[in-house]
Amino acid sequence: MTAEDLIAFERDILDWFERGEIRAPVHLHGGNEQQLIDIFREVQPDDWVFSTHRSHYHCLLKGVPPELVKAEILQGNSISLQFPEYHFYTSAIVGGILPIALGVAMGGQRVWCFGGDMASHTGIFNECLRYAAGHDLPIRFVVESNGLSVETPTDKVWGEGYLKEGSLARV
Repeated sequence: MTAEDLIAFERDILDWFERGEIRAPVHLHGGNEQQLIDIFREVQPDDWVFSTHRSHYHCLLKGVPPELVKAEILQGNSISLQFPEYHFYTSAIVGGILPIALGVAMGGQRVWCFGGDMASHTGIFNECLRYAAGHDLPIRFVVESNGLSVETPTDKVWGEGYLKEGSLARV
């Protein structure tokens, strides 16, 4: 999947939302397509991916067919996409997916866990990172910075300079 494919997918979702065809919250990605494509080159089919309320790109890059993703979004599941057959799970609760991903890594599975600006400021984020490092678990945490903590400017909430907007930090 190319950056252009990802952008076109999100534009379709936005169009459906604006026409009232999606009657639930929708959180769109944007601006980090190539960075995610590069990361997902390392993700293997048997790897587990855990994501957030903003997960469309992750889902598509994990290999879930676009028509399945669109069908779930049209049913109002944009912020809670689950595709067990692809080892893909999300949580709309900020930071809520972190300990679940950690638990799967404790079971010996290779895991990729995505979070945003706001999740990176939670206590559970710090605890999961320390535990994973201390036990040498097969998990990678990826922080996507879009400059927002959900819809609030991150710098206004957490102070300036924590993560640069548009950056990805892999831990």
